[in-house]
Formats: sequence, C-alpha cells, structure tokens
Amino acid sequence: MSLAAVNPMPIQTGQQNAKSMVSIDAVTMSFGSYVAVQDVNLTVADGEFLAIVGPTGCGKSTILNAIAGLLKPASGTVTIDDTPVKGVQNDIGYLFQQDALLPWKTSIENVELGLMFRGVGATERRERSMSWLAKVGLKGFEHRYPHQLSGGQRKRVQMAQALIAGPKVILMDEPFSALDIHTRHLMQNELLRLWQEERRAVVMITHDLEEAIALGDRVAILAAGPRSRVIESFPVDLERPRDVAEIKLDPRFMDLYRNIWASLRGEVEKSYERRD
Repeated sequence: MSLAAVNPMPIQTGQQNAKSMVSIDAVTMSFGSYVAVQDVNLTVADGEFLAIVGPTGCGKSTILNAIAGLLKPASGTVTIDDTPVKGVQNDIGYLFQQDALLPWKTSIENVELGLMFRGVGATERRERSMSWLAKVGLKGFEHRYPHQLSGGQRKRVQMAQALIAGPKVILMDEPFSALDIHTRHLMQNELLRLWQEERRAVVMITHDLEEAIALGDRVAILAAGPRSRVIESFPVDLERPRDVAEIKLDPRFMDLYRNIWASLRGEVEKSYERRD
C-alpha cells in the first residue's frame, strides 16, 4: 500500500495483511486558483493509527475534511471501506480541536446526538450513552453542562460522542492542542486505551511531532504548501500498549524523532520563508 505514487511505502509491520479502510488516490484540493494539495496518494489500513504532520498551511485539515466528505476534491477519489466518498459520511467519528459540544445540552444529551440522528430509540441510546460516559471516566457527570466541566472532561465527552456509534474511521484534528501538558498526556493515554479495544482506522493531524510518534503506527509528512504532497512516511516500531509520557524516554523514540524531524524541518523552513 502506498503513500506516494512515485515512492511506494508499505504499511507498518503487523498491518500488511489488513484491508484498506481509507484510500486517497491522486487527490487534488483547490480553492479557486489556489491549489492546497496536489496528487496526494494515501492509504490507511483497517486498525491502523496514522498521524500526519506538516508545516502550517500545508493542507492537513483539507485532507481530513476530504475524508469526512466535507470538501470535494478537484480531482482524484477518496474511498472508505471501498465505497467512494460522496458527501458527508456517517461511518466516521470526528474529534475537533475546539469543543464541538452544544452548550445547552448536558453531557449525556451531547453523547446521544449521533445515535439520535441514526434513529436509535430513546431507551437504547440513553443506556449506551450512560455506558460510554462511564467508560471515559465521567460516571456521575451525565447531567453536567459543558460550562460545568473542565477542559479534560469536555474532551472526554467529545471522545464518547465520536466513538459511541462504532465508526469505521476516526478523524482527529489536533484534538488535544488546547489542553495543558499534563491533561494532554492523560487524554492521549485515554484515547489509546479506548482505541486499543476495537482498533478502528485513525487519521490524526497534529503540529506536535512527539504526539504523532507517541500515538501513531505510522507518521506521514506533508510538504510545505501550496501544492502540498506526501513526501515521506515513517513506521513507528514501538510496542503497544504505550504510555505517552514514558515512551518518550525510549531511545528508539528519540531516534525516530531525529529522523522524522530531519525530513520535516526543511518543509517548516520553506513554509516560513514563503510568509516573509
């Protein structure tokens, strides 16, 4: 399975025999005359955790929104589980950078929303929502409103909201960037624990290279925009389960960081040069 048509790169060891869940084939995304990304090829296996890094403005969020069906490619195709993406997808969970909770609804009412839109009956969705809030450590907080929760607690509600319907693909747009470092580590470990239970395909974008390595099975690098593309991919051969704070002390983690940064650094510098 390839990340770039000119430079095929296999899925990480342990994923080679897994079926493809997300495929981006020769996708170009443009906004008028501005071409954000061009001829991007990206494949994510079922159960694989892919982290995408790149400089600001390189089109990371654009790619994520193309997978979600929120944006339509100018050319190329996006498929989820061999089905072409045409419009907003029902089989994804989306964790946003900012709170996406409705402030006038309680925790349990926010978590129930996805099931309600899918036509799940009131009794069943209430039971499943109660179970998921307990699973993310919020038993007893079901009837709190977002303003009554801490940042970490709101993120836990969002995680339950995104995962409750059993999505085939989980998309993450820098979901923990607004949290302090200690809460961020707790939420990252919580995410890994929940993900490990069912191993859905994950595509996460982040500016934090340490986060990408600590969470991912593979890290893909996007070039500086415009006309960004995938330039390299690195398998993360670190055992699971992981503790995101402790794994950073592993010499293999540090070697990976140096190798990936050697590739990413030039693109970051290009991005800043183009702003001047």
